[in-house]
Amino acid sequence: MRHMIAITSNWFTPQMLVAFAIFGTLPLWLEGVGLYSYIGLEVLIWIIFALGFNLLLGYTGLPSFGHGAFLGIGGYAMGWFQINVAPNLWLGLLFAIAITALFGAAVALFISHRRGIYYALLTLAFGQVFFFVASKWTTLTGGEDGMLNIARLPADFGFVSFSLQHNYALYYFTFAVFVVTVLVLWRLVNSPFGKVIKAIKQNEMRVGFLGYNVYFFKWAVFTISCAVTGLAGGLFAMAQEGAYVQVMSLQWSGIIVLMTLIGGGFVSFWGALIGTVVYYLARDILGTFTETWLLWYGLMFMLVVMFKPEGIAGMWQDGVAYLNRRRGAGIPPVAVEPARE
Repeated sequence: MRHMIAITSNWFTPQMLVAFAIFGTLPLWLEGVGLYSYIGLEVLIWIIFALGFNLLLGYTGLPSFGHGAFLGIGGYAMGWFQINVAPNLWLGLLFAIAITALFGAAVALFISHRRGIYYALLTLAFGQVFFFVASKWTTLTGGEDGMLNIARLPADFGFVSFSLQHNYALYYFTFAVFVVTVLVLWRLVNSPFGKVIKAIKQNEMRVGFLGYNVYFFKWAVFTISCAVTGLAGGLFAMAQEGAYVQVMSLQWSGIIVLMTLIGGGFVSFWGALIGTVVYYLARDILGTFTETWLLWYGLMFMLVVMFKPEGIAGMWQDGVAYLNRRRGAGIPPVAVEPARE
């Protein structure tokens, strides 16, 4: 019994179950609070993107300022495959993951031996190269007009097939992908591999002295992050029924960084999720009151960076720690490093 409980706790946490409950029931109450059905689908796709990106930034401490390019690559790969090879959902998504991972692996070979600002600038440079190529290679990508007529292919399980034409149907398919992604990434960051990349974030040189191949782990985590991003890109192309070069721009690469930092990706697995939700709430709620909503979002980011770099998740952890100290008044608190949730 204890063994079974331990296995369950390794796979599921209270935060995870809460997230699954909220997003699993989202279509039931989304329109009731004044929002539209498509926003739930878009938020869920970008959460998958942010979780993959946080593996790189939050857990390994590697800043990538060109990650939007890989979202676009995943979208174009999904569209090209279903238009030119086979209109199959599963093969299309696998192709998007594989091609994006391949591009990520190639880029990682050039940047994994760098650190700090040099690493960040190289990711920015590669991202801009991919953006420029996608903009000019009109015979493949459609250029500024995009790759159109990407279908929302049915989820065919052999004995039964489900249409994904309606936003709610595609939402629940994306939710299933989200659940699998969360479980896989959660196990990954809590595995020996995850412990090594967290150690690289703390001190890359010491990890090398311990005998680990730091360059390999940096290459591997970048490749895995790009694979998850490619999955999100394939889903995003289906949701929009087209792949567009705009998502590969520096603007969207910067926004995913803002989402992760505001949410608290440096201290929590769920920081990326929180940051994505906050961004879309700011866009769709503040945007109804003012066209300058991005100014207020930027000011919020500045305040977080200046006064609470751990983000919203860090604030939550501090609040929980404070309540625990109040409950255990009279017992001297023990200073410990904040644990990731």
